[in-house]
Amino acid sequence: MTASPSPSPSASPASSDNLAPLRERIDALDAQLLDLLNQRAHVAELVGEVKKREGTPYFRPDRVAQVIEKVKRNNPGPLKGAHVEAIWREIMSACLALESPQRVAVLGPEGTFCEQAAVEYFGGAADLVYCATFDEVFHATAAGSAQYGVVGVENSTEGAVARSLDLFLHSPAHVVGQVSLLVRHNLLCSRNTLDDIEVVMAHPQALAQCHGWLSKHLPKAERRAVSSNAEGARLAATNPAWAGIASERAATQFGLHIVAHAIQDDPYNRTRFAIICLPHTLAMPPASGRDMTSLVVSVPNRPGAVHDLLVPLKTHKVSMTRFESRPARTGQWDYYFYIDLDGHPEQPHVAAALAELRELCAFFKIIGAYPVKA
Repeated sequence: MTASPSPSPSASPASSDNLAPLRERIDALDAQLLDLLNQRAHVAELVGEVKKREGTPYFRPDRVAQVIEKVKRNNPGPLKGAHVEAIWREIMSACLALESPQRVAVLGPEGTFCEQAAVEYFGGAADLVYCATFDEVFHATAAGSAQYGVVGVENSTEGAVARSLDLFLHSPAHVVGQVSLLVRHNLLCSRNTLDDIEVVMAHPQALAQCHGWLSKHLPKAERRAVSSNAEGARLAATNPAWAGIASERAATQFGLHIVAHAIQDDPYNRTRFAIICLPHTLAMPPASGRDMTSLVVSVPNRPGAVHDLLVPLKTHKVSMTRFESRPARTGQWDYYFYIDLDGHPEQPHVAAALAELRELCAFFKIIGAYPVKA
């Protein structure tokens, strides 16, 4: 006679008896949390009514940062600080949506890193407006069809996103924040194999960031530039011989296999995204103690002109963290220079350097001053 199999430990009555009171406590705490969250949401609605009467901005990223920093500082654990930050950002995003839903223009379709940066900054309750190009993101923001926009500006491997720099030149939008995103590129395909892939599609920056891997593993595949990585993933879903380079989010969105994970040549590959809006939507954020000022300038084409740009920065001890040049397209070999400075115009030494710099320039524009994370 065969003995009956003994019940697994997880299904034993003793184990269930031990878990039952703990689950009851969790259910009770969940009920308390839900009640408190709705109380907070009600207060947020009252705040929204006051802001509407006073004509003040609904979204205040400096206030969001202050609240999250205070909560993290008071966190006794065992929750990790990063997890507390993520939870509170979503709570504040949901409450803000009750005050006034924020429309945010991003590079589409769904599944782009630009979308991921927007969610990280605004939270999941933001109303995202998907655009085909960064030109459309700038246009939507400037025209008011979106209150904010998110655009890529720099990659740690490939440098500046040239089109974004060009668009800043004449756009009325300014930068009020940034997100630095660790970018992991994945090869996506409708079949779970590298065999018979004829075309790899992605944004030109992503193709460049994965050049080494593609040359080694898919040397014969055509590399086709498209408007975004998510667009490449969308197209890959239509043909088994096509592959896209995109995020895990895009793989889920378009029902694709991740054939190869993290194929970027630099394992620490990061992309910096700028948060843009019109000044009347949100003015320049106040100094936070850790800020960056971005500007674009041009100087007369004469010997020593570029050197002279650096003198006010050295004199007033202002650190320059980025210096990029772009052709002015005048046919005269003139250039615009894009500069990031460590500090904020409210700081006396930065204000003094900017004032002297302005006197030297044929063109001078502050693109934005905004807080940056440590």
